[in-house]
Amino acid sequence: MPAADFLPRSRLSSLFDLLKQRGYLLIGPQAVDGAILYRPLQHPEQLPNGIEQIQQPGQYRLIRTDNPRQFSWANGPQALKPLTFAPRETLWHSELNADGSLSFHEEIASPDPTAVIGVRGCDLAALALQDRHFADDPYYQKRRASLLLIAVDCAHPADTCFCASTGDGPDAKAGYDLALSELDEGFLLRVGSAAGQTLINALPLETATEQHRQQAETQQQQACQQQRQLPEFEPARLIHQGQHPAWEAVADACLSCGNCTSVCPSCFCFSESEVPELDGTASSHQRQWDSCFSEGHSYIHGHRFRPDTKGRYRQWLTHKFGSWVEQYGRSGCTGCGRCISWCPVGIDPLEVLTQLGREDKE
Repeated sequence: MPAADFLPRSRLSSLFDLLKQRGYLLIGPQAVDGAILYRPLQHPEQLPNGIEQIQQPGQYRLIRTDNPRQFSWANGPQALKPLTFAPRETLWHSELNADGSLSFHEEIASPDPTAVIGVRGCDLAALALQDRHFADDPYYQKRRASLLLIAVDCAHPADTCFCASTGDGPDAKAGYDLALSELDEGFLLRVGSAAGQTLINALPLETATEQHRQQAETQQQQACQQQRQLPEFEPARLIHQGQHPAWEAVADACLSCGNCTSVCPSCFCFSESEVPELDGTASSHQRQWDSCFSEGHSYIHGHRFRPDTKGRYRQWLTHKFGSWVEQYGRSGCTGCGRCISWCPVGIDPLEVLTQLGREDKE
């Protein structure tokens, strides 16, 4: 449905004020240490005004311009994942009782209601995948329920972006409470939930003009045309291409650092460990992010099933682009391009998929 409401840029502070009045902690993008990061917000002036990006394989750089917009960038290393799937958290405590028995206490945090501003379509699609994977996880679900999501359509894709070809962007498709299309003069608004509708009803809006709608449509078309394309390959075939020479080539470059899985908005691997107190009377059972690139990830009963980088990279790519289709009905990739930009040696999985797809055609 076309957006019918328009919020002038000069009135963006009214949205911030409204959210704070309703008890939300505001989180949004800020330029911090050379990257766009989610941080607590108090007012629109903290947004990355006039900031644009250069992203290429192994490269990420911010540029300050005279652009009046506050969302003229594609993404930063964070997505929504740290807000729902915590990088490290305590699942339960155990304590030694006086009689020698143990007591266990589950620890589920109760986060404050949080409004996240500036969410991208690719990250909403990744969140939907995380929602399915952690559907029965009370720790995840508690954080997820606390979020109100305000999306902003991406009109400035990076050279590493390909969300249009995965069907997940550059505009926000679903999963938001409120979505904004940024123009020079302000924002077109559209509603995605009842919570979003209550915000719309309380904001000092104007009626969107046909010119506003045309500008938004044109910039979204241009954003699609500027992007790379996901190469053609057969997802079900990936698991059967274990001897393809592409794996050797990528293994020679890959550092197994796990950067790609850390910045990926949909990766969900984790490990669990016990953290005992020094006096031996209590212990915490903790969960933290892990990666299929780590040496211990495939360790089972004295054996590592993927002992080398070749096997680890192959596992990551075939799972992400192949077996996720069988598990969830779609690829685990939403086209954000972070794994390309934040790889220290500039490995591009689309180039690997191109080689694998070429073998299918031959």
